[in-house]
Amino acid sequence: MFHRTDAESAVKDRYGQAAQAREAQLCCPVDYDPQYLKVIPSEVIERDYGCGDPSRHLQPGETVLDLGSGTGKICFIASQVVGPHGKVIGVDMTPEMLGIARQAAPEVAEKIGFGNVEFRRGRIQDLGLDLDRLEEQLGARPVDTAEGFLELENLIAELRRSEPMVADDSVDVVVSNCVLNLVAADQKQQMFAEIHRVLRRGGRAVISDIVADEDVPEDMQKDPELWSGCISGALTEDGFLQAFEDAGFYGIRVLERQEEPWQTVRGIEFRSLTLEAFKGKEGPCFERNQAVIYRGPFKEVLDDDGHRMERGRRYAVCDKTFQIYRQEPYHQYFDFVEPLESISLSEAEPFDCSRTELRHPRETKGMDYDVTAEGESRCVTGTSGDCC
Repeated sequence: MFHRTDAESAVKDRYGQAAQAREAQLCCPVDYDPQYLKVIPSEVIERDYGCGDPSRHLQPGETVLDLGSGTGKICFIASQVVGPHGKVIGVDMTPEMLGIARQAAPEVAEKIGFGNVEFRRGRIQDLGLDLDRLEEQLGARPVDTAEGFLELENLIAELRRSEPMVADDSVDVVVSNCVLNLVAADQKQQMFAEIHRVLRRGGRAVISDIVADEDVPEDMQKDPELWSGCISGALTEDGFLQAFEDAGFYGIRVLERQEEPWQTVRGIEFRSLTLEAFKGKEGPCFERNQAVIYRGPFKEVLDDDGHRMERGRRYAVCDKTFQIYRQEPYHQYFDFVEPLESISLSEAEPFDCSRTELRHPRETKGMDYDVTAEGESRCVTGTSGDCC
């Protein structure tokens, strides 16, 4: 049986060696924006391994967490994109990779005129435990007895609680570049939950990773070389999206999908895919007499909460859904109808989001609405001088 410790050891050993000498098989060709590469030391670029560029989807001022940051290339690109008012945190478990990244950070900061990047040692499936902090504690209190082992368990729990490596609701964007597939199968669910935990409400994950077009057979999953080579741990394309949905994300969409496979092994195609997923649909639903109208182009759509909406029809939604639809990635597909008389959240009644119902126009205008008026003219005068 290929246990989680086998997977982690295979990854740590291979990437530790890859920090010393470049290994071409660990990455797909990626076109990064050359303007951001000019300030990054060559040893960072040469020892970087990835399959996409999630940094191209970042915005100025954001706080970004890079999972499996390696030698720091995506972090150093992201630091320039988010600018001096943003912040970038890189997390990696391989000391050799972190050594290169930490050594390069002051040089990059000097070249761009500000320093907004820091690197932390930990596992991406356990973002609560700072391994450098744990090592400090172990240096002061070595474990050499059974009692000491029990105390170590308590220490780890306390570190996660009082000094988490990455706190709850603390980052705007989680990015990762070809790393999630390296986590052992039985720890992937925890990893996706950790991504959700550290994001702020309204935050998002932008992840580039390797996916498979078929399930990877068990015998391939037991191969350390294939696992550490970003092959055996790959989820299927639909399984990758489903994992984010199961973790509580919404608005999940594929931003980029490699057309030709990166590698084909025993007839299974492995390719790069970049996904975006949002956090923030948690919480109660309230009735404020709002409505949305799906514009198309499809005849009907089914959202993440089971609301089925036909094109051009006016649907009742709770305030939470109404506000979510007004943001990315939905707003361009809907028209939004506010009630004539606003209902405050403090006065709003609970809304049953398990149902999908049409909203009569009188519910938003008011049942006694009886106005006769000409609307403001916004039509364009033609050559004849007539208006519509």
